[in-house]
Amino acid sequence: MSQIAVVDMKGNKVSDLELNDSVFGIKPNTVIMHAMVVNYLANQRQGTQSTLTRTEVSGGGRKPWRQKGTGHARQGSIRAPQWVHGGVALGPKPRDYSYSLNKKEKRLAMKSAFSSKVLDNDMIVVDKFEIEGYKTKTVVEMLKALGADKKALIVTSAVDSKLIKSAANIPGVKTATVNTLCVYDILNYDKFIVAKDAVAKIEENYAKKKIEEVNK
Repeated sequence: MSQIAVVDMKGNKVSDLELNDSVFGIKPNTVIMHAMVVNYLANQRQGTQSTLTRTEVSGGGRKPWRQKGTGHARQGSIRAPQWVHGGVALGPKPRDYSYSLNKKEKRLAMKSAFSSKVLDNDMIVVDKFEIEGYKTKTVVEMLKALGADKKALIVTSAVDSKLIKSAANIPGVKTATVNTLCVYDILNYDKFIVAKDAVAKIEENYAKKKIEEVNK
């Protein structure tokens, strides 16, 4: 198993932590990570855009001129797509863009994202987050001490309202729990800051299947 340093909020090393190689030490699969990011972005689309077709535009109930003898091209309605204020041909209509990937692909994508952060030395394990009251200054100082004052994703094992609200108005910083993590967020932020107990929970969630297979 590979090791990673555990630091406090001031950036001082506290101990070492052994990481489960089946979660944090696999060879990142870039193809499946890309597929997961595309899936995430597609699922965020509202799909509410809509245009009016010629049958939905008001007016144009009668033929503008007779079929032959005028010198004009034949027309059936002034609401045909080639007319100003006419309907739109083949325009967008409300639709659902979401789709899903299977569980194996999702698990592989998540483990690949975790492993890529470890491989790039962008994962920081913090012993515990101790914030007295709701103080943005405390989180800003922590991020500077950890060298993560640009874009950072802070992950806890459970909801920490003080941390969430203290970091809410810091540009480029997002908080998440283990249960709400997604590949897009892990890859989108420069630094992946995780509480020590959150690492244990991640390993419990994503190494469980391998353990069950070994027991069989």
